[in-house]
Amino acid sequence: MPAKHILLGITGGIAAYKTAELTRLLVKAGHRVEVVMTEAATRFVTPLTFQALSGHPVHTSQWNELPANGMAHIDLSRRADVFLIAPASADMLFKLAHGACDDLMSTLAAARTCPLIVAPAMNRQMWDNPPTQRNLAQLVADGVTVFGPDSGSQACGETGPGRMMEPADIAELLEGFFAPKPLAGKRVLLTAGPTYEAIDPVRGITNISSGKMGYALARACRDAGAEVVLVSGPTALTAPVGIERLEVTSALEMQQAVLGRVAHSDVFIAVAAVADYRVKNRAEHKHKKGEAPPVIDLEENPDILRTVSALPAAPFCVGFAAESRNLLDFAEAKRRSKKLPMLVANLVQTAMGAEHNEVVILDDAGASPLPAMSKAEVARAIVQHLAALLSARAPNPASKQ
Repeated sequence: MPAKHILLGITGGIAAYKTAELTRLLVKAGHRVEVVMTEAATRFVTPLTFQALSGHPVHTSQWNELPANGMAHIDLSRRADVFLIAPASADMLFKLAHGACDDLMSTLAAARTCPLIVAPAMNRQMWDNPPTQRNLAQLVADGVTVFGPDSGSQACGETGPGRMMEPADIAELLEGFFAPKPLAGKRVLLTAGPTYEAIDPVRGITNISSGKMGYALARACRDAGAEVVLVSGPTALTAPVGIERLEVTSALEMQQAVLGRVAHSDVFIAVAAVADYRVKNRAEHKHKKGEAPPVIDLEENPDILRTVSALPAAPFCVGFAAESRNLLDFAEAKRRSKKLPMLVANLVQTAMGAEHNEVVILDDAGASPLPAMSKAEVARAIVQHLAALLSARAPNPASKQ
């Protein structure tokens, strides 16, 4: 995303040490970061740390280093694109929910004209405390965005919800926060990665798909406002933050997972490189070297995309075609055969396992080639095209009057 001016608030809690890494990540991404700390936050990490990391003075009181007009509580937030409080303590959530203005942080939040995001961090009992949950519900109702919290081990020695999200995850969500939301309200079901068809307990048939394109698309759909479910074959990738991932191995498992969720989906995107065949005579035990070469009988796997597109109430289906030759001919034939409104085609030689991709989008209007880009950029372009097709299909309310 383009560089932003981020006002970063830090409240008192042990998670304040994580915000040092968050500051570093945001500055590294090219953003201007100004830090404001509560008095309690300075007991955990010194302001000097954040001044060194951000390159700007740290604000700790509305009475210190006043601007010419004496309005620090207004000026700081008015020049920011977003006000992010991380960690946001239970006390700060209370202040924000009730409009308190008794320190620089809460006054900045009340006087701001930019969006407010909070990343809560507290002990699990404090998080589950009914007043905290009421305060959080009020903030959400007021339009405040909440990042997290995570669940896991805490500094107090307990385990449960209340951990502040990891800095890299907050930075990722913040990048998506500024993206347009053309898929807001949509539910996207997406497959990614390879499938693995076992020959015996240690050997199998698979392919070289890394899953990178599918995971990039899942993230792009999330950033565009969609609720995303990712059905993933075996990969070494970490699921994008805020996305539900269903892990599967074989094509049959992937089909079962897809059919279990497709009825609640508006869009189905089939990115996974599903094995066309599975082993019919899978061995119970490992085949030993020195024995006669195994005879492998194959049988055809179900075509998941064809099955979904043929459903009576099928979602909007997007297919992928990876070919080694005759790309447009084979891809368009696949699109028409499966009656798909949209298909993304690419050459195997340039796509599988790579960090970049060059694709052609096919729909009823023809072919739309995209230049070679990173898979993240390709994913955003695909989502933009998808959103335009969905918008064109949407009924015009004026036509019903």
